[in-house]
Amino acid sequence: MDYGHLTPPTMASRIPLPQISSRAWEHPADRAALNTLRALPGFDEIVRKVAGFFGERGIRQLFLGDSVKVSATQRPRLNVMWTEVIETLDWPERPELYVTQTPIVNAMAVGFDHPFVIVHSGMLETLNDDELRTVLGHELGHIMSGHTTYSTIAIILLYFGLSNLPFLAAAAILPFQLALLEWHRKSEFSADRAGLLVAQDLNVSMSTEMKLAGGREFGDELRVEEFIRQAEQYETGGGAWDTILKILNTVMRTHPMHTVRAAELLRWYRSGEYEAILAGNYLRRGQSDQDQPLSDDYVDAAGYYGSKTRETVDTIKDGFNRARDAVNSAWRNR
Repeated sequence: MDYGHLTPPTMASRIPLPQISSRAWEHPADRAALNTLRALPGFDEIVRKVAGFFGERGIRQLFLGDSVKVSATQRPRLNVMWTEVIETLDWPERPELYVTQTPIVNAMAVGFDHPFVIVHSGMLETLNDDELRTVLGHELGHIMSGHTTYSTIAIILLYFGLSNLPFLAAAAILPFQLALLEWHRKSEFSADRAGLLVAQDLNVSMSTEMKLAGGREFGDELRVEEFIRQAEQYETGGGAWDTILKILNTVMRTHPMHTVRAAELLRWYRSGEYEAILAGNYLRRGQSDQDQPLSDDYVDAAGYYGSKTRETVDTIKDGFNRARDAVNSAWRNR
């Protein structure tokens, strides 16, 4: 089965997307989850407290203790690649890019006022140049969508734990934490689309998800088609109990399963929206780019998922409603 171009486009053939708005690729479930999160009582206060405790400088110290800043003379090939990504999405700013030594295959965009991108050295060892460009596009997508303030707080709450943040009440923050992580997982779907728009080759995006799930070839053979079949089987297979287990397996994760991400990206590709964007039919920055009401985001999300997964969207709404009630109650009784 053909999932996209067989040969990745060169920089000369890659289509630039002038003035593209992040709204052009944002997943409706991402917008619905984030807007619901913002509606939680006490949300703004928690954001201010966490951001104020660490501060912009503290965040940089937290994440950049062991790293190398990429520049024209420091990892110049990666620096050129980063330039290509920024030019493809026509982003007027140049976020700082760092590489940190760790075998964990990951990358992240973090920060409050001036977000920056960190790539783990394990990512450089696992992916080829085209796949790495996809990851960089993914991280720039997070920055362009304004995700980094909330994703940074999600990472802090997950890895630092409640006991290390004494200014937050555990009873009030736990439902907030669960809702925040739920949004964070949905934000990955949006950023994956940005990565595809940078790669402009579905095979590359699919092979990226495959290697992030299972590593590189190590002298063996990897087939994108087999991984796609596995992804579709994971998403559609099993009964009600399997669905519950899938939810329990991801509830404290910052990222969805890579098979789920691959299937979700393939669904967007097949919808025709990706090709429309490459053809120039997309929302520009500043062009009717106001946030739409939360109810409209839920309608978009439900319509996007279709009849089977509309139940999932309803579950998200119910979960956020329960979190809202729990936070509201805890805030009143502080």
